[in-house]
Amino acid sequence: MNVRWLMLGVAAAMVGTAAMARPGNVVAGHALAQKHCGACHALDKTGKSPKPEAPPFRTLHERYPVEGLEEALAEGMVTLHPDMPEITFAPDDIDDFIAYLKSLEK
Repeated sequence: MNVRWLMLGVAAAMVGTAAMARPGNVVAGHALAQKHCGACHALDKTGKSPKPEAPPFRTLHERYPVEGLEEALAEGMVTLHPDMPEITFAPDDIDDFIAYLKSLEK
C-alpha cells in the first residue's frame, strides 16, 4: 500500500513539473544545434552530415526518445566518440533544443 502512495506522489510531481515547463523555441533550438552540433551532424530535414559517422538529427527520434536527452543535456552529454564535445545546456536551452529536434520528426 505504501508503494502505491509513493508512486502516486511521484506521478503527481512529474505532472506538475511538466505543466510548469515553458514551451521550447524551435528557432533558438536550431541556433544551438548550429553552434554546437552542425560541424558534424546534418541539422535539417534533408542533406548529409558533414561527418558520415554522425547521424543526421532528423533520424535521432528513430533511435532514442528525444525527451530522454533532457537529463543528459542538463548534466553534460558525454559520449565515447572522441570528436564529440561535452555539452551542457541551461534549462531554457534544453527546452529549445528538444523543441527543435521534435520539429524534425514531422
